[in-house]
Amino acid sequence: MSQMSLLMRHQLKNSHSLIRLNRCLSSGQSKPERPISRFPIPDISEIPSDLREVIEEAQEKAGFTPNVFKTLSYRPNEMRAFVNYHNAVMENREGGNLTKADKEMIIVAVSAFNKCTYCIIAHSALCRIYSKNTILADQIAANWETADIDDRQRAILTFAMAVAKCQPLSDQHFEELYKHSLNQADAWDIGSVVALFSLSNRMAFLTSMRPNEELYMLGRIPRPPKDSKL
Repeated sequence: MSQMSLLMRHQLKNSHSLIRLNRCLSSGQSKPERPISRFPIPDISEIPSDLREVIEEAQEKAGFTPNVFKTLSYRPNEMRAFVNYHNAVMENREGGNLTKADKEMIIVAVSAFNKCTYCIIAHSALCRIYSKNTILADQIAANWETADIDDRQRAILTFAMAVAKCQPLSDQHFEELYKHSLNQADAWDIGSVVALFSLSNRMAFLTSMRPNEELYMLGRIPRPPKDSKL
């Protein structure tokens, strides 16, 4: 099991405890739980075997099944296409200069612009993990322009948000990226992340996708000492 998987399990253990505490404190104000999607969720046995493997792998890594997989399994062919596109865009490209933290930062900013609750919550968690910064994702979700980001991050988000808003791109947009050792291929990567999650945001709207409770606290728990047992 990878160090990232172990860390996520440790964080989730703490997250589950906080969730249980919150439920106890709010037990006097119980409300019916909202469905994770307005569309039917197929039984796991009804899902094609290749997609079951994707879901089981995600569950093994995270310790829970992200609701996005349950929701998208309503349309297996579309889920398969989405997963393949997601992997192509989000995996580290050979020679690429965008980090996983950079990509998650872009996703949070774009999702906030599109007012997508699911993606804001889910990718804020991943942004916290990859950036090792517990507050940056919250700042970006609230207003990326006032967030505590450096000049490189600001150039990336300025470019990303221009794409998200379908604003004309000028040479200056690209030149600002080049000033920070980013190149034309990296610009394509930024645009691909924006495009993928503009789609994802809209599917989350269509389905009224609900974030897993575990995601709210994921990445907020400080990394344990290296000699501690997870």
